Amino acid sequence: MKKILDLISKEVQAAFAAAGYDAQLGRVTVSNRPDLCEYQCNGAMAGAKKYKKAPLIIAGEVAEQLRGNEMFSQAEAVAPGFLNLKLTDAFLRDYLREMRSAEKFGVEMPAHKETIVIDYGGPNVAKPLHVGHLRSAIIGESVKRILRYMGHHVIGDIHLGDWGLQMGLIITELRERQPDLIYFDEAYTGEYPKDAPFTISELEEIYPTASGKSKEDPDYKGRAMEATFKLQSGVRGYRALWNHIIAVSVADLKKNYEKLHVEFDLWKGESDVHDRIPGMVAYMKDQGYAHESEGALVVDVKEESDTKEIPPCMILKSDGASLYNTTDLATIMERMEQIHPDAMIYVVDKRQELYFEQVFRCARKTKLVRPETKLKFLGFGTMNGEDGTPFKTREGGVMRLETLIGDINRVMYERTGTGDGTEMTPEETRSIAEQVALAAVKYGDLSNQASKDYIFDVEKFSSSEGDTGPYILYTIARIKSILRKYEEQGGSRDKTMLREACSGGEKELMLELAGFQAMITAACEETAPHKICAYMYNLANALNRFYHETKILTEEDEKKKAGWIGLLALTADVLETCIDLLGFSAPERM
Repeated sequence: MKKILDLISKEVQAAFAAAGYDAQLGRVTVSNRPDLCEYQCNGAMAGAKKYKKAPLIIAGEVAEQLRGNEMFSQAEAVAPGFLNLKLTDAFLRDYLREMRSAEKFGVEMPAHKETIVIDYGGPNVAKPLHVGHLRSAIIGESVKRILRYMGHHVIGDIHLGDWGLQMGLIITELRERQPDLIYFDEAYTGEYPKDAPFTISELEEIYPTASGKSKEDPDYKGRAMEATFKLQSGVRGYRALWNHIIAVSVADLKKNYEKLHVEFDLWKGESDVHDRIPGMVAYMKDQGYAHESEGALVVDVKEESDTKEIPPCMILKSDGASLYNTTDLATIMERMEQIHPDAMIYVVDKRQELYFEQVFRCARKTKLVRPETKLKFLGFGTMNGEDGTPFKTREGGVMRLETLIGDINRVMYERTGTGDGTEMTPEETRSIAEQVALAAVKYGDLSNQASKDYIFDVEKFSSSEGDTGPYILYTIARIKSILRKYEEQGGSRDKTMLREACSGGEKELMLELAGFQAMITAACEETAPHKICAYMYNLANALNRFYHETKILTEEDEKKKAGWIGLLALTADVLETCIDLLGFSAPERM
């Protein structure tokens, strides 16, 4: 199904051509003066110089060509040369009927469906999720859902930090506390216990303790490095302990991500490509891509067109140890061999942009990816407190993510109550509060352009008024309440029973609905969930204006009432599709 702007532009372009002008001048946009018209074309202004004619005359000639066109109720040339357009009610109604009956509201699927890997999440095992992990999870999950909605094959990979010195530190501290554990007897050849010798709470306390000791005690750090070496060399007991660390950590991570409605297809980590690194390094050396610089192995990635310094991409440190660069490049190699993606998108803090520029250039220079493979860095800004600095606890520490979610849940629980007078059990109230709280958090984040920093304002985000998640959910709940009451009156919902618009608010709502295809296409192409938020807010506003000016359920004309009900049902479906793409859902009532 063609976007409504494309259909309008096609008609206006044909009118420009019929009037003797370049058809390309007929590109139409949504009006920036909705009080004057619904759509506008400024092509006459652009064509004035080429045709040596006043733009108002050109616009007038084009308007004349559009006279009698069934698409337009108004095609008017206005000074200094704008073409103002309004659609006929019949055309708009028929467009929405087609949209309603079409799969995915008529969104055109891409000619080439791509395989795309989205790398997001990126937590370290044995550490609790904190607020710094929120944006990657929320943005990455939404981008994944948007791309899937548009027909692409999308694979979400959490890319765990599960290798390196942090693992050696944990093992060393465990040995200090429980030296008699069978895992440290390197002569042991039997089966290791199935249950871990620690809980997730103990594990989360062990790492910071070990990290602090290593900074103060060189001998302790040396033992941790030795433990890391043994782990990576395959010592059985150390690998068995590492498996316990991973199992306990991943189980806890899944529980917390589930609360955010975030799901990963792959739970791979740095460890998965450890054995690939020697072969990759040998390849880079043999092909002449990598060379030594001050003892380290590097690949030069600077280009002649660079206006700023781009350092070489380090592959191995002077002591032969690998780095994050090494792991990320080996991960790219593995994905290309196993998944063959057309694109890889990395949802990471925007402060990592230079790092990923180095990695991407190195991957291309060393031919780890095909020339046509797209590598995209989707950098996000920081989530700040009301003081404008990164969000902290009252004590000044980094807040755990589950603490933040719990706080929002409590706020919403205190505010939750149904607007239709229906009594709810405490369990229902708590369930609804959790849904609204998640909407508050996710919408509050996603309504901002990803690259921008933003203030996490609990009061603002949890408000049921203004540009917030709860406002969107209250709008959906309002529609559902009307639909339920209509059915209680004996009405039968028919979402295709749309009517030609009469009132201003009704047509405004229909025009907003008609913009869905263009919005979702732009959100996909630009990996921009904030475009969905902006669309939903405008749509919800249009719905509420229509609701306040229209007595829907008391309307005596049953055909008119049925048409309005169809319009409301379509609006609810579009809004619920949008919130699903953002990663949250709406309760049946609030």
